[in-house]
Amino acid sequence: MVTKVIEDLVTAEGKTYDHCVAIGPMIMMKFCCLTTKKYNIPTIVSMNPIMVDGTGMCGACRVMVGNEVKFACVDGPEFDGHAIDFDAAMKRQAMYKTEEGRALLKLREGYTHHGGCGNCGGDK
Repeated sequence: MVTKVIEDLVTAEGKTYDHCVAIGPMIMMKFCCLTTKKYNIPTIVSMNPIMVDGTGMCGACRVMVGNEVKFACVDGPEFDGHAIDFDAAMKRQAMYKTEEGRALLKLREGYTHHGGCGNCGGDK
């Protein structure tokens, strides 16, 4: 785990760092930033995981950075990781999973689901 490596380098080995760059899954970047914040290590994150169209038109990559709304595809994708509202960003990212899943299933299997399960929203 990246957080364990950071902890070990700083506490066990006594290393110091001027900055950190975190790129990867949003949950990893969140916990990386929580760890680096404890040690006052400025951290830049790349918010590529929430980009959809790359033009700022769809709004899918909207992210709160401090008290400002930013769009990862046009204002970033690099931001101060300690200022990102990761919980809101991950919630926004999850909104598209069901729709993407239904589209992929339809592409792979055609119209095989007609709703009724009450879980997937296929009957809407």
